[in-house]
Amino acid sequence: MLVIAAEIRIPEENMDAMADLCRTMVIETMKEPTCITYAFSQDFSEAGLVRIFEAWESQEGLDLHFATPHMAAFQGGMAALKPKGTIANKYEVSSVVDMMA
Repeated sequence: MLVIAAEIRIPEENMDAMADLCRTMVIETMKEPTCITYAFSQDFSEAGLVRIFEAWESQEGLDLHFATPHMAAFQGGMAALKPKGTIANKYEVSSVVDMMA
């Protein structure tokens, strides 16, 4: 399994447009067969900071995701929002433990 943790910083005035992009991206991405979870969240302590959390069954699935029309549309939409910075890290996960069990 792969986990992606990312941050996008955008101008505060673009947050409504960002929400629209994110909503569409989540709906379409969750239809992908190898996507385990895909979520965007607005950071409550820093205006304009959006966090992304993704989990994928495989690198192949992630590669297919990057080639989808909704990813191309998202990237085009993001460029128009003039991001201040982006950080993305990929983690290869060998085991998952339910901490609530």
